[in-house]
Amino acid sequence: MMQGDVVGMLAQFGMAGLIAWMWLTERRAALVREKQIEESHRRLSQEREALGVVLGVVEANTRAMVSLELGQRELVGLLRGMGVDGAAGVAQRVS
Repeated sequence: MMQGDVVGMLAQFGMAGLIAWMWLTERRAALVREKQIEESHRRLSQEREALGVVLGVVEANTRAMVSLELGQRELVGLLRGMGVDGAAGVAQRVS
């Protein structure tokens, strides 16, 4: 709308027209803000779900790594008990 049109409308409707125009302008801006908030909330919800999946994978990988480490420690203990030199990979006879 041109500025001249707004002045003409204001002159025609007076103070009540100005107040109504201001109210309508505020409502339009509020609708835009509400849509932005809804979109942000939707994106945050999606990111929360994705983060939950990532955290689940990290937890599973951590459990797997701990299990692997424990298995390797047990294997090293068994090899040491058998007298195998870990550095050379050669069996040494225990006298």
